[in-house]
Amino acid sequence: MTRIIAGAAGSLALAVPGVGTRPTSDRVRESLFGALESAGALDGAAVADLYAGSGALALEAVSRGARSADFVEKAPKAASVAERNVRTVQRAVPDAEMRVHRSSADAYLRTSGRAFDLVFIDPPYDLGEDELATTLGLLAPRLSAGALVVIERAARSGAPTLPAGLSIDRSKRYGDTAIWWVRADTVTRAED
Repeated sequence: MTRIIAGAAGSLALAVPGVGTRPTSDRVRESLFGALESAGALDGAAVADLYAGSGALALEAVSRGARSADFVEKAPKAASVAERNVRTVQRAVPDAEMRVHRSSADAYLRTSGRAFDLVFIDPPYDLGEDELATTLGLLAPRLSAGALVVIERAARSGAPTLPAGLSIDRSKRYGDTAIWWVRADTVTRAED
């Protein structure tokens, strides 16, 4: 069972899709969100959760002070679970804007006009590097100045290939999982 770790919705249980997703472990989420809070990356942030699965990452961000979250999930069963989890957390955080988009990450980024301050990218481990690079290229113009992108991949994958305007800030390995913190240039990137 997955739970919200802290914040306004702390300890609420979240549903997890039965198959086809790989939820981020509690240990990784605790470490990640402790660092995000220390960096001041959550308060009032506009968040996107690409490859959302259950939506646990963006829901944790909303519980800890993000103002909005867009959950992008193309698998119908996982998107339904994310919608159910959003309804659960919405009761604890009624002022947050949360929307589930039943779409692939790339299709969503091609049509979205929103700018994001914090983005979680936790794709299936079998997603190819070229596919991830395409997604990052589509995402870069949708990032606010200084935005943070958190990429979770198999540790064996190696560092992601980044488009111009994005650079690796740091990385950390947790067993077979690796997290890369990627920063957008401080020059404003998102234009509508």
